[in-house]
Amino acid sequence: MICVALPGLVVSSENGQLTGQGLEGFYRAGRRLLSRCQVRVAGREPLAVQARMHGADRARFVGTLRVCPSPGPDPDVIVERTRHADGTERITLNNATSRPLRVPVEVALGTDLAPLGVIASGVTGPEVSASVHDCGLRWSSPAGTSYVTADPPPADALASAGLLRWELDLPPGGAASVELRVRLDGAGPVRAVGRAATSPLAVARATGDDPGVEALLRTSIDDLQGLLLRDPAHPTDTHLAAGAPWRCGLAPAEALAAARMALPLGTRLAMGTLRTLARAQRTTSDKQRGMIPGPRRDAGGHLPPGCTGTEATLFFPTLLAEARRWGLPERETDELLPTAERCLTWLRIAVGDGPYLCDAQPGGPVRCETQAHAHRAALLGADLLDAYGRPGGGELRDWARALRAAFREDFWLDDPGGGRPAAALTTDGRPVPYIGSAAAHLLDTGLLGGGEHAQGLLDRVRTEQLARLLGSPAMDSGWGLRGLGLKEAGYNPFAHRGGAVRVQETAVAVAGLAAAGYEREAGSLLRGILAAAEAFGYRLPEMYAGEQRTDGSAPLPHPAASRPAATAAAAGVLLLTTLVGIRPDVPAGTVTLRPVRSAPLGEVGLTGLRVAGAPFSARVSRLGLAMVEEAAAGLQLGV
Repeated sequence: MICVALPGLVVSSENGQLTGQGLEGFYRAGRRLLSRCQVRVAGREPLAVQARMHGADRARFVGTLRVCPSPGPDPDVIVERTRHADGTERITLNNATSRPLRVPVEVALGTDLAPLGVIASGVTGPEVSASVHDCGLRWSSPAGTSYVTADPPPADALASAGLLRWELDLPPGGAASVELRVRLDGAGPVRAVGRAATSPLAVARATGDDPGVEALLRTSIDDLQGLLLRDPAHPTDTHLAAGAPWRCGLAPAEALAAARMALPLGTRLAMGTLRTLARAQRTTSDKQRGMIPGPRRDAGGHLPPGCTGTEATLFFPTLLAEARRWGLPERETDELLPTAERCLTWLRIAVGDGPYLCDAQPGGPVRCETQAHAHRAALLGADLLDAYGRPGGGELRDWARALRAAFREDFWLDDPGGGRPAAALTTDGRPVPYIGSAAAHLLDTGLLGGGEHAQGLLDRVRTEQLARLLGSPAMDSGWGLRGLGLKEAGYNPFAHRGGAVRVQETAVAVAGLAAAGYEREAGSLLRGILAAAEAFGYRLPEMYAGEQRTDGSAPLPHPAASRPAATAAAAGVLLLTTLVGIRPDVPAGTVTLRPVRSAPLGEVGLTGLRVAGAPFSARVSRLGLAMVEEAAAGLQLGV
């Protein structure tokens, strides 16, 4: 049970007690301020009966117990604990009897003040000694100081045992509460970016025949709000953390990808993300000039780790170009254009005279998805440069044309089943022959003017074959798109790059298949991931096991998955807006709707989106007919 409103975070077990085991505890900015919070009433722990999330930032736990000697199965006291990521917990005792009760309550507290990374490695030290402070307890170490205050103040505080005690009077049918506040020394309450009035995300709503669409969009936006962070040096710029609990910081490629999928909620998140990463761009005079740095990422058993900095550098001009189409103001676009130009210059220098963008490390492969990202960046970047009268657009288009020709020759493997794209080429030009979810990026061509998508790397015939492969039982698990085909060597349903369902790539596949006209395959993947979302309470993790869906089964969680995760939450937005097919071109004053005609989820309505900075609402009927219900003044419906 993870409550998140960054920089605040709390991880709980389902019984509500914080025991200090594993990752349990209240955190702020990656440090555990409180690891134990164990409640005993009348000397006993309540029997846990329910645990539920009530938004991204809070959870409610309910327990019961008997304190009276009278016979019967019914509980006398109901204990409710409402826990918030901002560092507060309210413990309420409800008297379920018809007579007054006086019950002793004690809360055992403790902490190690350890950083999250150390806790995750399993090498934390002992708890820090407590001292009585104000209306609670305090813990100090060289790493920092935290304290817990209680309202009402405890009747007794025992520092050596970390105990706070009360005697609470409960009238018949009445209740009494204790509120605990966990704070970092010298800091006020957690001010979560996503809970402020200045949140960059529109609070959109979904309705439809399938009740899951409303829950998925609401939860996705709630999770995105909880993962928002400010750039400390530039507090007006916000971006998304990668996910909780493991990755509560900035991951450039994922932040850009999530901001792109969340464009229907407005362009302010894209603007903050782009500004933050523009300040990180390399300005050295070496071959890395223009790159946005990023860590290496494991790519599974078939390929060496890849550079997420390459992805981020290619995503930057793509996001800027598409954000402009969604309504990013010209002044902000112009401000960020030099950074995008440097990204595109890096791309042209990196490919040199060849058609491909190779891995940065010596001997690295030529990855299929990297060529897709580079091709999209070149076409959308050229479109952006032309719009502002900057040179270089023609050169980028010429290179993209050469890349298409070479890719169709070198990356396609013919076989009796109709062929497939290679996952990569080795340094000596040999193809790496396996099919994985990364191939979905070949369908993600990007938004150009007039609601058109850019040309893809594959021709029509091979795009159709790729659609068949992605929709086959080997790739479509029934819960989403497997990261590696079921029959490929090394397949493992739990391998995060070798068989597990990755939500972001499933959403990319759904959007790409729908745009290319392969609605049957898109609809199957969409229904599968919506079913998985329901099983996860509509808070999709970044990945889960790729085991085949059967009657009565449920998707298996991955133990190392972030949940919530920025890309998974933003994927929920992309999946639902794909159904309506919103393609804006704000500079041209148009918005085009190209819905999924088969209407795989029946009627769907979306309200409170943002196009051109104004509310936008649209609906697709059960017959697959789309209509605009609200739009900015002067925005015309495109053909």
